[in-house]
Amino acid sequence: MKILLLGKNGQVGWELQRALAPLGTVVALDRGGADGLCGDLEDLDGLDRTVRKLVPDVIVNAAAYTAVDKAETDANRAHRINAEAPGALATAASALGALLVHYSTDYVFDGGGDRAWREDSPTGPLSVYGRTKLAGEEAIRASGCRHLIFRTSWVYGARGGNFARTMLRLASERDRLTVIADQIGAPTGADLIADVSAHAIRACLATPERCGTYHLVASGETSWHGYAGFVIETARELGVALKVEEVAAIASRDYPSAAVRPLNSRLDTARLRDTFGLHLPDWRDGVARMLREVLS
Repeated sequence: MKILLLGKNGQVGWELQRALAPLGTVVALDRGGADGLCGDLEDLDGLDRTVRKLVPDVIVNAAAYTAVDKAETDANRAHRINAEAPGALATAASALGALLVHYSTDYVFDGGGDRAWREDSPTGPLSVYGRTKLAGEEAIRASGCRHLIFRTSWVYGARGGNFARTMLRLASERDRLTVIADQIGAPTGADLIADVSAHAIRACLATPERCGTYHLVASGETSWHGYAGFVIETARELGVALKVEEVAAIASRDYPSAAVRPLNSRLDTARLRDTFGLHLPDWRDGVARMLREVLS
């Protein structure tokens, strides 16, 4: 089996290179491409040529425009990468009979209420980023290709920057931190996303009826404030000396940003767990493991 992976150097893409390897030959590309192949989601013709040249059995798109605030003033580029490119990949996948795997976000919802969003819950994105990601989903579904769309949230990885690393840096420099406490979600490791993706790909190739849209996040929930507190507490247990003495809770309105963030980022994963027979670990397990790795 041949797998085309786009976005190989992102947090999820990096882990996918490992997780997909047992399934077949992985051709992994970043934006620069390689050997005459195109991995740039802004080059739709190049993507089409690449897919037709490789004739993959599976296309995994782990690339995206993720600068949420910048997207508010860079809407055309965000739409090109998050909406038009997935549509082009879906059209190419449909022509070849390939399976397309794509990653979306909790930002397709309006963040209202306190119940976990289901796959069939009404969407209502609040930002350019959310609208472009929803448009990408819709383009994939409209193409008629076999697909897996995974909506996830609060993604982190041991490689590269993440919220936990930022909190640890600030906690080593300051006596007091202020962190948003009214946005609720589940920190989800890129390694978990990659492993579940590989499992689901294999299952869907064997049973295409399992294709569709799924929510993929770790179990449990917390706020950014709770997340920060857990990171600092765990780091101290691991012997890290930190300066911070207080982590104060603030509301989203006290930390204005260009793009509106959803307050409720809870995602119901029952469909994923039931369809593929999976257990999703608590978010604390993954974050603690990541901290042990980066602080060792």
